[in-house]
Amino acid sequence: MNIRRTAVISVWAALVTTASWAAEPIPTVNLVGRPVPQLDSLPEGPYRALVLQGHELSTRTFAVIGPEVKDLRKRYAGNNLACTSCHQAEASKPFAIPWVGVTATFPQYRGREDQISTVEERINGCMERSMNGKPLPLDAPEMKAFTTYIAFLSRGVPVGAQIEGAAVLPSVVPNRRADPDAGSIVYAAKCAACHGADGMGQRTGQRGDAQGYTFPPLWGPDSFNNGAGMNRLLTITRFIRQNMPLGASHTAAVLNDDEAYDVAAFALSKPRPVKANLEADFPARWNKPIDAAFPPYMLGASADQYRYGPFPPLAEKQREMADRRKAEMAAIRARSSAEPASAAKDK
Repeated sequence: MNIRRTAVISVWAALVTTASWAAEPIPTVNLVGRPVPQLDSLPEGPYRALVLQGHELSTRTFAVIGPEVKDLRKRYAGNNLACTSCHQAEASKPFAIPWVGVTATFPQYRGREDQISTVEERINGCMERSMNGKPLPLDAPEMKAFTTYIAFLSRGVPVGAQIEGAAVLPSVVPNRRADPDAGSIVYAAKCAACHGADGMGQRTGQRGDAQGYTFPPLWGPDSFNNGAGMNRLLTITRFIRQNMPLGASHTAAVLNDDEAYDVAAFALSKPRPVKANLEADFPARWNKPIDAAFPPYMLGASADQYRYGPFPPLAEKQREMADRRKAEMAAIRARSSAEPASAAKDK
């Protein structure tokens, strides 16, 4: 049996093991309406102190590990955003990429790395992409504080639970190329009042004072880089649809599907920091998201289509690729099952 086949079978065996475990009843936790653990409920002591430190890191990232803090050794973030610029309501709002339950879902397989990742590795993924910075050392006090705050928010969520309200709510996007020009009109009407006509946000203080933004920039040098999840059109469209303008929710949207799609394309058409070596993302290739607008492009479509759509044709091609992969895996399993029988017969 060759090495490649052995590797494929090993992966399949791992999947079968996971599937066997997953056959057990999976608890479901709905974050909508679920009480969020309160900081004031914690008694004085080292645990409370660490949770509070994690809370400050999340809500005032710019002031603690941002690029303008006085201690040069603490400048891990490369922009003046806060984690809660995206993870709204102190990282607890359903369908706004909440951290509630994250501790119960990691370690988990991540397609971007094609391996099992820990919570710490996921945090550093955000540090390098959304925060356009550098990874925290795994033994850094800030890393311990982040993971402790995430664990605090995840209290009561059983390991392996199916969490409703995590990430962003899946939705159908228009079957057309997004229109940044139409999006510019939506932006001027619904977004510029907070994020600025130039998209540079509204500073809380002055440049250099490490006080961040009242409303964050959506593009430009102090925004997320092109390797961040928010740089994917489908992801940011759904986030905007369910959470923007400020006060919107998954049950009280302000923008319709077309407006969210076009204004997202407008924002992503603007310049932002560039992350090196994006071609190394999603090394398995077959599971590279259809809105990951960087090479290699696996489905025979143009770079423009990966960036702006239409996406349904790409989704269909990706399903066909997945079906071919399943057939190949089934053929490998069939051959592997036949080999022992053939060997026994030869004896």
